[in-house]
Amino acid sequence: MGFGTDVRPVTNRATGAHLKEVEKEDLLKFGLIPEFIGRLPVIPQNPKKNALTKQYARLFEMENVPLVFTDDSLRAIAKKAIARKNGARGLRSILEGVLLDLMYDLPSASDWAEVIVTKDTI
Repeated sequence: MGFGTDVRPVTNRATGAHLKEVEKEDLLKFGLIPEFIGRLPVIPQNPKKNALTKQYARLFEMENVPLVFTDDSLRAIAKKAIARKNGARGLRSILEGVLLDLMYDLPSASDWAEVIVTKDTI
């Protein structure tokens, strides 16, 4: 809108396709406050790239111990986060609560082949 605006032709893309391109900075420029933006649901383009489970697995790999999460354990973590009503923000605290003691003991333990996190562990 306005003078000097770069007018582009109308595309046939659906509204949802445009929304996938919106980033946090766009919403800030539009006038939304950061406190509100932080509460919006986020759908990452590559959800597994920075997954918490991969981050913890990498920490365990540094000690040459593979860390494996069963599918049931991932569901249990998600259910626990939902029950606490803190959603994705609570995932790190749940994982840390489960793995902190193991990470503390890991450097001094030399006989661990791998760590498997199950539903019962959560």
